[in-house]
Parts: sequence; structure tokens; C-alpha cells
Amino acid sequence: MLHLSQEPALTALLLTAPVAAPLVVAAGYTLTGLAAQRRPRPVSAARREETRRPQPVVKAAVVSRGTARAMTGADDKGEGDDSVPGKPVAAVRARGRHPADWAGLTSPVVILACASLLAADVDDGAVAAYSGLLRADALTVWMLLVIGAVALIACASAPSYLSGERDADRATGRTVMGVPPIERSREWGSYHALVQVFLGAMCLAVVTANLGVLWVAIEATTIVTAFLVGHRRTRMSVEAAWKYVVICSAGIALAFLGTVLVYYAARQAGIAEAWALDWPTLLAHADQLDPAVTRLGITLVVLGYGAKAGLVPLHAWLPDAHSQAPAPVSALMSGVLLSVAFAALLRYRVIADAALGVDFTRVLLAGIALLTLALAAGLLLAQRDYKRMLAYSSMEHMSLIALAAAIGSPLALAAALLHIAGHGLAKATAFCASGQILHLRGTTKIGRVRGLLARSPWLGALFGLAIVALLGFPPFSLFASELGIARAGFAAGSGLGWTTAAALLLVLVAFAALATRATRMLLGPARKGDAAVAESPSALWPLVLGLLACAALGITTGPLGDLLTQAATVLERP
Repeated sequence: MLHLSQEPALTALLLTAPVAAPLVVAAGYTLTGLAAQRRPRPVSAARREETRRPQPVVKAAVVSRGTARAMTGADDKGEGDDSVPGKPVAAVRARGRHPADWAGLTSPVVILACASLLAADVDDGAVAAYSGLLRADALTVWMLLVIGAVALIACASAPSYLSGERDADRATGRTVMGVPPIERSREWGSYHALVQVFLGAMCLAVVTANLGVLWVAIEATTIVTAFLVGHRRTRMSVEAAWKYVVICSAGIALAFLGTVLVYYAARQAGIAEAWALDWPTLLAHADQLDPAVTRLGITLVVLGYGAKAGLVPLHAWLPDAHSQAPAPVSALMSGVLLSVAFAALLRYRVIADAALGVDFTRVLLAGIALLTLALAAGLLLAQRDYKRMLAYSSMEHMSLIALAAAIGSPLALAAALLHIAGHGLAKATAFCASGQILHLRGTTKIGRVRGLLARSPWLGALFGLAIVALLGFPPFSLFASELGIARAGFAAGSGLGWTTAAALLLVLVAFAALATRATRMLLGPARKGDAAVAESPSALWPLVLGLLACAALGITTGPLGDLLTQAATVLERP
């Protein structure tokens, strides 16, 4: 069998492709959009005649903003707030999809292929390229698989979602590009290009061994996703984008200061300048780092990257951003962006445990986990918006991953990594389904969605199964991962045993809140006058794929079992 260590060029290609492929696809979308802007749009004689002819006023077909809100149940807090005043209902017609809508699937496929090839060679340790700048160990490969799988679901759901947005006049050229619509390609070009850059930045964050480059990559995700959160250019989405930028920028600034302090401690320990932020080098010399400087640096890093992971105290951006972003973007942000940020925390945690001992990060992470879980459970009880409900559910699950990291045993770390994968798949499915529900009902209010199973059986069933997965029922992988975290917590000692018990009580509160609200949406008869709707297979198969993958991981990890064990070993305390 050929090992990558024997083929440096192949190693460099496999480490570079997950970052380069999305950027190449993004460049293709951008160039296509620029070409469309320069191309004059022909106006037919029939169209010119239509514009000259006086338009009759059809009162029964015109829906004002206020009437649309009354009909759809939309309001200023939800996405269903953008009815166009005076837009005839009859003018909303289904539009065909552009073939380039599917080009975005290239990147997830490349990411999954590279991760699969790298997985075959990390049994013997890590592989590196470009003088160690890019490096892949078992944890890197696991995170690439999660990014690729979630991105496949989100990118496959995007054409159907954007088509629904266009049909509902929510994604015209004005909302996407800031100018009147000129060409169809301009609508999807901006969105898809930003998503591809987003994927490239997340892949760079997990394949780099340099903590400085890691910071740059995570900062890049903030910049790109800010434009995606405000994609629709409504008042609420722009407000959410600014809130996201301000809070996450504060967090990233704290992470930068922490990175600088770690660099300073490394230089004081005699590590060469070129290697002072290299993760393997820092881990090898962790016992030589100044404890006081390292303690302050790690605290700032945990707070900074914790903001991107949705942990308290810098968590306030998450529900607004996830509720206002397009559904596939929310799937990527909740499914993998939070996990990528937490993977950065896991890398720093290993250094901190070697330099400071296990108690420091254990207390810090366990405290943050309990505070985040308590806040998420309380807010879920009062939640009336199903996209915000899913966002607070993400906070709940990230707090469980933080608790597993605080426990730090091999079982807890393996369960945390399995939880990252299961949560990513289930939450991506739930968010993509929520986008279809928004198009169906025209509102994100839980109280105004009833009888979803009766009106749209397939969509309702898939959304319900995604909620079941998030609640931790078998056969989905979140059942196995949460069981593993609980077992590891009770086996770790009295202090962590009580912490785990408190966490389980809070999980039960969140469980009840999420189950109650999802049941209200799914069950009961459809509203009077609501007929069953035709369901598009192209909108449903990505959801089926996500649920099947999540269930398969819950039944058996199969060939991924050894990789999961190796990834947990990478994170074990020295």
C-alpha cells in the first residue's frame, strides 16, 4: 500500500485541495456573475409592447404588506416578513433552476474524497506539507469528513431553497446584489461564491498546524458569513449581521490576544520564531511554557473561540444570525462552524493541560458548559420561533461537547467527536427543512404552523425525525454520544459526577421544550383551506441523506471506528 509520507506531492495535493477547491468554485461563480453584468439584456418586442400597455388594477390579486402578514402569519421577527407590496399573487410562478446551482456540490465531494484518502494514512501518525504549515492527523480528517458531509446536505438543498425564495420574491436581484435585477446568474452567483469561500476558510482552519493561520481562517469565516447572514437585505437580517460582526469580532480579538500571549510564552521558552505557533512544537515543549502567561492566554482563547462556538458569555449573536440567514447557511453555521471553532479550543486544551495540569481547563470548560446549557434550556422554554429554537438547541449541544472536553477521558473525547458529527448532520437536516417550512407557511412562528404532517407529509416527517435525532433518541448517533458523555462523567469522580448530573437535568428541560414545540408544529389537522402540497424530490433527498448518515453513525461507526479512536487519542491529555 502506498503511504502519503512516501509521496510528498500527493500529500500536498490532498491537504491543499479541500481549501483550494471551494475557492476555485467561488472564482467561477464570481466570473460568471461579472460576465452576466457586462452582457446586455435583450428586450423582446412583446415585452416592450407589454410595458407600453396600461396595466389593469386587479384588486383581488393584489396583496399589500399588511394583508400578506395576516394571510401568512409573518411578522417583523421572522423571515416571512418580506412580502412585496402590491405584488400580484398570480405573478409568482415557478422558475427553472440554473445548472450552475448544482456546481456547488463539487466542493463537498472534493473535501470528502480528500478526507477519505487521508484517513488511510493517518494510522501511523500525522502527514504534513509546506514545511509543516498544513498538517493532517486523525482529528483533522474527522473534521474534514464532518465539514464535507454537512456541506453536501446544505449545498444540495440550496437550489431548491433559492428557487423558493425567488418564487416568493424574497431573493430578487435587489436583495442579493443591492441593485435592480439584471440577470438570473447575478442572483445565485453572489450567494454561492460566498458559501464556497466559507467552506474554504473552515477547511483551512482544520488542516493548518499553525495557530496564527488558524486564527486568520476563523476570522475569515466571520467576514464571509456576515454577508451571508444579511443576504436578504431586510431590516432584521442586516441588524443580525451587524450584531454577528460586532460580537464575534470582540471574541476574535480576545482570541488574537490569547494567541499573542501563547506566542510570547513560546519565545520565552526558547522556541524558534518560525515554530512558536506550530501546534506539534508547542505540545512537545508545553512543560517549558510560563504558567502565568499561558493561563491568561488560554483563558482569552477559550472566551474568544467560545464566542464562535456559541458558548457564554459572547453567545448573543447566535440566535439572531441563525434565524435570519438563509436556511442552508444556517445549516453550515450551526452544523460545522460552531464545531470548527470548538476544534480550535480542543487543540489549545491539549497544550494547556500539558503546561498547567488538568484542573485549570476542566474547571473553566465545565463552568462554561453548565452556564451555556442553563441559558439555552431557559430560552428554549420561552421560544416561539422555530429557527431560533434550533439555534438555542445548538447552544445546548455545544455545551455538552464542552462538558465532554472538560471530562477529558478517552470515552468522553470519542463521544464528543461523535456528537460533533451527529449534531452537524441532524442540525443541517433540521435547518434545511425549516427553510422549506418557511416557504410553505410564510412564517417562522411556531404558533402559526400546525398540521405539518397533514399538509406536507414528507417534509413534516423529515423535520420530525431531525428533531427526534436532536432529542437523542436511538438509532441516531446523538443517543450514543450523549450516553457516552454521561457514562464518562459519572466515572470521572465525584466533582464531575455532580456536574454531569446537573447537566442531565438541564438537558431534560431542553428536551421537554423542544419536543413540545415540535409536536405543536407537526401534529393536528391542517388549517381550514390548506390543501396538501406537491413536494419536490430535489428538496427532500438531501434531508433523507442527512438522516440516514446520522442513523448509520448511531448503529455502527463501521470503518470510521478506528479513525474516531485515533482522533480521541490526539486530544488525550499528555
